[in-house]
Formats: sequence, structure tokens, C-alpha cells
Amino acid sequence: MEDRTRVHVFVNGTLGDLNVFCTAIKEKADEQSVVGWVKALTDGRIEAVLEGPRDEVYRVVGLCRAGPNGAHVSGVQVDREPPKNEKSFRIKKR
Repeated sequence: MEDRTRVHVFVNGTLGDLNVFCTAIKEKADEQSVVGWVKALTDGRIEAVLEGPRDEVYRVVGLCRAGPNGAHVSGVQVDREPPKNEKSFRIKKR
């Protein structure tokens, strides 16, 4: 069985257009076969839950740390959680 991992991520910084950031995370997650969700918070942060094979999940976390063009990430909090067998990746509304 694959090494399945689930992480809860909060991204801080001057993140630019939060919709662009969320879309970039979703595209990377889809590319890596990672499931879960992402949303822009009203305080300007990004929150995401990423679940899938460990290496693929941490590739998406890498994008969270770097951000898309125009974003300046100052911090990323990553907390591990038990996998919940999410089925897809979606962008949640605020």
C-alpha cells in the first residue's frame, strides 16, 4: 500500500491575488494526484488540506512555500493529520 499522508496547511505572507494562489495549488494538486481542498481566508491567508502519496503531497507543499508568481510567502504551517480518504480536490469558497 502507498505511503498515504494528509497535511493541513496555512500559508502567510503578501500572497497577491488569493484566487490565483488557490488555483495554482489546485492545478499542482491535480497534476500530482493529490486530493483535498484549498480556500482563501478573510485574513489574507491560504488554508489547504492535502492528501495522497507522501512525495506528491510534499511537492504541493513546496508550491505553498514558493507561491505562484507575484506572491511573497513569509511562512507556512504544516500539520499532519490522519488520512480521511478524500476523493477529489476542490477550491472552497470563503
